[in-house]
Amino acid sequence: MPAQPLKFAYWVPNVSGGLVTSRIEQRTDWGYDYNRKLAVLAENNGFEYALTQVRYMASYGAEFQHESTGFSLALLLATERLKVIAAVHPGLWHPGVLAKFGATADHLSDGRFAVNVVSGWFKDEFTALGEPWLEHDERYRRAEEFIRALRAIWTEDHAELAGDFYRVRDFTLKPKPLRSPARPHPEIFQGGNSTAARRMAGRVSDWYFSNGKDFDGVVEQLQDVRKSAAEAGRGAPRFGLNGFLIARDTEAEARQTLRDIVARADTEAVEGFGAAVRQAGQSTADGKGMWQDSAFEDLVQYNDGFRTGLIGTPEQIAERIVAYKRLGVDLFLLGFLHYHEEVEYFGRRVLPLVRELEAQLPDAGAEAGSVPVSA
Repeated sequence: MPAQPLKFAYWVPNVSGGLVTSRIEQRTDWGYDYNRKLAVLAENNGFEYALTQVRYMASYGAEFQHESTGFSLALLLATERLKVIAAVHPGLWHPGVLAKFGATADHLSDGRFAVNVVSGWFKDEFTALGEPWLEHDERYRRAEEFIRALRAIWTEDHAELAGDFYRVRDFTLKPKPLRSPARPHPEIFQGGNSTAARRMAGRVSDWYFSNGKDFDGVVEQLQDVRKSAAEAGRGAPRFGLNGFLIARDTEAEARQTLRDIVARADTEAVEGFGAAVRQAGQSTADGKGMWQDSAFEDLVQYNDGFRTGLIGTPEQIAERIVAYKRLGVDLFLLGFLHYHEEVEYFGRRVLPLVRELEAQLPDAGAEAGSVPVSA
């Protein structure tokens, strides 16, 4: 069976501050007009997905924020092919209410709505709204129940769930989202690096998002998630990898851009973010979790995007992207410094090289861990 082409998504800049916590110039904007143009540009330059961020209050350089689900729907209505993934917090949404919104958005967009279930890392967002801040693994138990409820409501009549966090009693949603044999309901994405996140992904999610990782890190995560899925008796979720892409005509220029980003980092905001996310995951028993081993430089791009190493010439980046594909990566979630210009540059200079290299891969693909490269 021929391997599927790599898919590409981009982080929607629907919060202020750009994708790096740095005082360097970022030609980007969190407003709708900028993002509407960006969405059209992205779908015409090889991007299949866009992911809206979810923040509810000012934090770590993100002073202003547009709500993710409403913004996602606006982008869906402004585009023709782009699938938009709305990030949502269990604990701040009820799955039945989100299911209703998602079904409507799916019909309005001809089946292009998706959701990213975020277990939560920012304690103040919950406590400021009077909601409890659960211990780390409990947040993932709640997120798993949320996904089970969401999927049941989207696919079943008389849905039932008697959980510890959500209870659904004889609930029937009409209309349900659009469906096909390949897509029985809107795609459900999930992130997280912890053991709890990996196990949850194997049991219930369609897609697993990883923070930025080198080759060894991707192999380790893939093995864990596939093991969890096998234990649950289901196919493994597809794997998405975060990466901050700096493509320039020369490697020296790309490397200098990275140095400039880090040199002009907002130190107070980066250190504050690091403290917040580390306390969010510090209760994990095995020390695995988002950002637990992230250095200051990693945290300047708040999803460890520099770690993926997509920095250099178009040729270097294309080769690295396809090496990740050989390990089992199905999708890249990309961030940029200057979105409009760099999304167009990616589509014109990088993506054609990726497709050429993909065409040279054997149909069956390689087993995870088989690429003899180092990060």
